[in-house]
Amino acid sequence: MPKRWRLRPHDPTHISRLEQSASIPSVVAQLLLCRGISDAELAKDFLACRFNQLRDPEELPGVATGSRLITEALRERQRIVVYGDYDADGMTGTSILLRCLTLLGGDVGFYIPDRQDEGYGLHVEALEKLAAEGVSLVVTVDCGITSVAEAERARELSLKLVITDHHQPGPEIPAADAMVHPGLPENPYVFSGLCGAAVAFKLAWAVCQEMCQSRRVSDPLREFLLEAVGLAAVGTIADIVPLLDENRVLVRHGLGCLKKRPSLGMSALLKAANLTHKPYLESEDIAFAIAPRLNAAGRLGQAPLAVELLTTNSTSRAEKLAQYLNDLNGQRETLERSIYLSALKEARAQGNPEQDPAIVAAGRGWHPGVIGIVASRLANKFHRPVVLVALDEHGVQPGIGSARSIPEVNLFETLTNVSKLLETHGGHAAAAGLRIREEMLGEFREQFLNEVAARTEGMHIGGELWIDDEAALSSLTLQTIQQIEQLAPFGQGNQRPLLCSTGVALAETPRRIGGGRHLAVTLRQHGVALRGVAFGNGDWADELPPAPEEFSIAFRPVINHFQGQRKVELHLVDWRTGSSLEE
Repeated sequence: MPKRWRLRPHDPTHISRLEQSASIPSVVAQLLLCRGISDAELAKDFLACRFNQLRDPEELPGVATGSRLITEALRERQRIVVYGDYDADGMTGTSILLRCLTLLGGDVGFYIPDRQDEGYGLHVEALEKLAAEGVSLVVTVDCGITSVAEAERARELSLKLVITDHHQPGPEIPAADAMVHPGLPENPYVFSGLCGAAVAFKLAWAVCQEMCQSRRVSDPLREFLLEAVGLAAVGTIADIVPLLDENRVLVRHGLGCLKKRPSLGMSALLKAANLTHKPYLESEDIAFAIAPRLNAAGRLGQAPLAVELLTTNSTSRAEKLAQYLNDLNGQRETLERSIYLSALKEARAQGNPEQDPAIVAAGRGWHPGVIGIVASRLANKFHRPVVLVALDEHGVQPGIGSARSIPEVNLFETLTNVSKLLETHGGHAAAAGLRIREEMLGEFREQFLNEVAARTEGMHIGGELWIDDEAALSSLTLQTIQQIEQLAPFGQGNQRPLLCSTGVALAETPRRIGGGRHLAVTLRQHGVALRGVAFGNGDWADELPPAPEEFSIAFRPVINHFQGQRKVELHLVDWRTGSSLEE
């Protein structure tokens, strides 16, 4: 079912009022109003995005106790381990604390569980191993908020435990020695949207102040904290948390820090991702080039190497590790393409993905660390909840599943209603993981589809595109796009503006790029031609109307930097036949 296009309403009087009161261009005023910002002072603060808009670290619940415990351990030369998650958020947060405590002279190491053998979060066996090795303090990053039994075991082992996390807490809070979390119901922070790396950054900042006995830290620690802002920005973008409030500040200034003062490892990674030529970094550069390389390490069981890359002081080691992660990402892309085609074939063999309420597919030989990406691609393609299961090669162990959903369906609730067919499951409204016996798959598919059908009865589930404005291609000048860029950084909660244009036609034959996954086109309208790219939609090459037939496009305008030149480019999101916006 095609997506519905919804054009946001505009009031010229309100646009003019905000334009004058905030002294901003008309297009910026219009886009701010689309984002619910109508007050001139709020508009100025949003656009200024000053570094001093970051709140003091001690305001974050648990930071004062956590920093005190860590500084005590540092001064007493106790063995400390940073226990992180294996995704980009967890790895960047782990690297921030690891580098901080190393600079402060700590006896510190890190531990990241294996994605396939151990799975997410704190594990009793790992804590027992760390205690046996003489560790006195464990500081978690991006995990631990639901680890009630594990916290109790840490207490039995005389392990001090500082939990830093941002995930949804369960009905019982673990009895840790300190709990650093922005979203605890009994002690809420003014902004609950921080990611794990941002929470770790706040704690590291407080530890530096505590060790210096001053709000103003030493010059070496200041340089470290500025470098750490860059890592926190990577974690924030990679974890797809809202780019609002403090997250917006971290990302805006963190992108600058990544460009001006990257660590050796990050510098090597930027080079491997072909980003060193850009005059400045954008959030999309992190989302589509840096985060996938870090996540590839976690997905393919090499997360410790990513942390080593982000903390190494060796140029040669950084270059080797960056190249290795680059190669891993290539392997991940190859696996992803193979599993995508296989899952698509399986989904069509099971039913009709364009019409069925959901997609459930399983396959042997699918990599458990990659099926989540494929599930996300299929959910975006068909706008349906998707469950993919990697079956055990020998048919003995339960299959490992990843699921992704759409806004209309709460995935966690849906899986809970069919949980009697599952070995385990967990997650949230949009994404989840599960384990299931192969013999239960048929019944699970039937019941899961019935559950989704009941939840979406009477709904249009083709998806909606809320379009900020209609724009002629001739109006998309460099100056206009530069004005739009004032709203950056773009991402979750502050998407790059979505525009549409009618009556466009292909100026030349579309070209598949990126191994056939993406599409490059040249679009013409009233004598003006612009390049467009459709990421992940290479199959549009066979679907777009041939010239001179006209159609309509929905797109996000960007400035493409190539060989010292800047040109406006359109990132295509959707298209529809005809030259009108009427449905």
